Amino acid sequence: MTRVLLLLLLATLVVAISCGGDDVDAPPDKVVFMAGFKPQANLPFVAAYVAQEQGYFDEQDLDVEIRHASSGEHLKLLVAGDVHVTTAAATSVLKRRSDPELPIVAVALFGQKGQQAYIALKDSGINDLKDWEGRNFGYKISVPPDYLAMLEADGVDREKINEVQVGFDPRVLTERKVDMLAVFKSNEPNVVRKLGHEVVLWDPADFDVPNMGLTYITTDAYASDSSDVLDRFLRATLKGTEYALENRDETLDIILKYAPKEDRAHQAFMLDTELADATSPFTDERGLGQMTDEQWKALYDHLLEFDALGQPFDYKTAFTTTFLERAYDGNKLRWP
Repeated sequence: MTRVLLLLLLATLVVAISCGGDDVDAPPDKVVFMAGFKPQANLPFVAAYVAQEQGYFDEQDLDVEIRHASSGEHLKLLVAGDVHVTTAAATSVLKRRSDPELPIVAVALFGQKGQQAYIALKDSGINDLKDWEGRNFGYKISVPPDYLAMLEADGVDREKINEVQVGFDPRVLTERKVDMLAVFKSNEPNVVRKLGHEVVLWDPADFDVPNMGLTYITTDAYASDSSDVLDRFLRATLKGTEYALENRDETLDIILKYAPKEDRAHQAFMLDTELADATSPFTDERGLGQMTDEQWKALYDHLLEFDALGQPFDYKTAFTTTFLERAYDGNKLRWP
């Protein structure tokens, strides 16, 4: 009989503790987000800034720490588990998934067009791709595959172009050390203009070259083990993206809170460029951040064709639309 009473008391205690737990708020889920570069108006960065400042993370019961990479360490920290979500260009996702087979996966696409473009000084007399022949072309680290595809599309003889690795300083163009330069189009064309030079710009998308821009990425393990947290993080940042699209000036105020030393006009140029590239008839129909198998397949085939991947692999492992499908009802973001 005593044993039965003890069991009843224990059962009552468990129920009491369970019911009492409803009165105690659980702490918000911690997420570490690392932007892939310094504070500035890259749209995936902006989405997180806005979500933080507008309270969208709070509404999703998230405690988000926003960090910035200083020397490209974000992928290493992501794989190590010190960072939960970071940014990477779609091309980089495919390359890193191919070799060294990093277990990373893209969960949203912010750039429906790629980040890269090519410029020449307006007074150089270079007006079309055929004018590139006999000139010096500067690239940052390796010869870009979309550059090769553009030359092929316009019948330009690559053998007549002198290709030079120049790093990341666009002044090599204004100092006329090269005639054409590979650039990040939301940033460097305006930097060159601020140095007193107008530019001619070529966008690979205008030559029907498959390209995509910045994504949010996480690890396979985090996407599997923390899917609910990732759902909420993505909804909050997508709402931040919608806010940026509808509230430009207020968004610039938020950006400068994170990047107080940056020039407002230059950040405005970046934001406008990135927002323009983030929208398309497809995103009007499906919502911001969306991506398709067709986009990834076309980019994968393009990189494979121009020997830009370490080895072939199943490109479908590089992305998932699962989180976007749960985030949207048609093209309407599910909120909260």
